[in-house]
Amino acid sequence: MKLIKVKNYQELSKIGAELLIDELEKLKRPVIGLATGSTPEGLYSEIIKYHKKTNYSFKNVVSFNLDEYIGLPEDDINSYHYYMNDKLFNHIDLPLEQTYVPNGMAEDLEAECIRYEEEIKKTGGIDVQLLGLGVNGHIGFNEPGISFKSRTQVITLNESTRNANAHFFSSGGEVPKQAISMGIKSIMETNKIILLVSGKNKAYALSKFLAGEITEEFPATILHKHKDVTVIADEAALSYEK
Repeated sequence: MKLIKVKNYQELSKIGAELLIDELEKLKRPVIGLATGSTPEGLYSEIIKYHKKTNYSFKNVVSFNLDEYIGLPEDDINSYHYYMNDKLFNHIDLPLEQTYVPNGMAEDLEAECIRYEEEIKKTGGIDVQLLGLGVNGHIGFNEPGISFKSRTQVITLNESTRNANAHFFSSGGEVPKQAISMGIKSIMETNKIILLVSGKNKAYALSKFLAGEITEEFPATILHKHKDVTVIADEAALSYEK
């Protein structure tokens, strides 16, 4: 595991974007795993800037998102479909038919989870996966206690996770209690992982992650067993003191 220490969120976003683009440029048809939430927003902004400045094309890229809330239509402002369109897809030339986000409105959620796994397999697997770190150690929406052998599945969200995401719902509505999330085993099968950690509110979680004890009670710790993980963390996230 490689740890890149940066000064602030702006530097984290810039270096993260450079690292991701560098990986994309090595591949003829890159498959990338994308994350949502506050942390990757700056990285997506940097990617948009790069696209506009250099005319770099994303037409050959395929993307898979980590998760989606159950019960939110794609056009709901709080859905991750909406988030990805707003923060990235509407601003680059990545064909929408090559972007995949779990369908949280599927009539058969179990079948949707199986379908999502099959779509990933059809591409040959994810080359580069972006991740954030939850305050309780979750990656994707894989909450503490979920098996390291898990595949894409329906997750019941912990109260701490729902509270952490509540500010996104200031426009109205309650944070859904469930989501579809790519599983731990699915994440671990990706070729390269970029973990972004920013802010003082993530400092304890990052310190626990870096301590290295691997346990299902803190899902992110499984990343220590991955062959190629780069952690980019800013000074605030690295500020935890016992």
